[in-house]
Amino acid sequence: MMRTSKETALTRLRDFLETEPLARGDRLPTERRLAETLGCSRETLRSALDELAAEGKVWRHVGQGTFRGPAPVGMPIRDKILLEATSPDDLMDARRRLEPHIAATAAERYLNEDRALLRRNVAAGRTAKDRAACERADDAFHQSIAHVTRNPVLIGLLRHFSSTRCRAVWQREWERTYRKVGVEEFTGLHSTQHQEIVEAIIAHDSEAARSAMAQHLEDVSRAMAEAGSSPA
Repeated sequence: MMRTSKETALTRLRDFLETEPLARGDRLPTERRLAETLGCSRETLRSALDELAAEGKVWRHVGQGTFRGPAPVGMPIRDKILLEATSPDDLMDARRRLEPHIAATAAERYLNEDRALLRRNVAAGRTAKDRAACERADDAFHQSIAHVTRNPVLIGLLRHFSSTRCRAVWQREWERTYRKVGVEEFTGLHSTQHQEIVEAIIAHDSEAARSAMAQHLEDVSRAMAEAGSSPA
């Protein structure tokens, strides 16, 4: 069997990156799968990846994989890896496990001065005109819940969730979800759930805040799953 040269593998790899729907920050298939796809050895593949990495077309990290685009800058390497390796499913799993408790804590620590911020973010969701505005309003709402806790670790955690939501792989999932449910569902049911969370926090009802946030995130997860299984 003829060995595939590095040059041939590199050409095929460039073609793969051009034709596959991989956005900046998306993870490439494993080396084994990619080598099979390109018809080359893993050693040859690594040489080709090294060349693309030198060009800033991909970045790699041992134990995490290969990602499209240049290595991210502006944050510690551990945070970069975590951010780039987080899938929408991983993110929603973490949110369902953690955010209900953050909402409960916000209810315990709520002060009257928080009312305007919380209600302003609910109102922004009610009046959102398109998908991008819905996403911004939703992100701001969930971060504001963390701010009410006055715990810098929880605030930083929600900020990390926000950074993950900016990645292309999340945005594609969110776009697909909104094509299915429509902006009207966000400005209606979605924002009504936000309102229920806020009212529980204002009432210092931690259990109601926890339950309302849990239900809200379950509904979001369900909508994303249904959108993912649709022909769209």
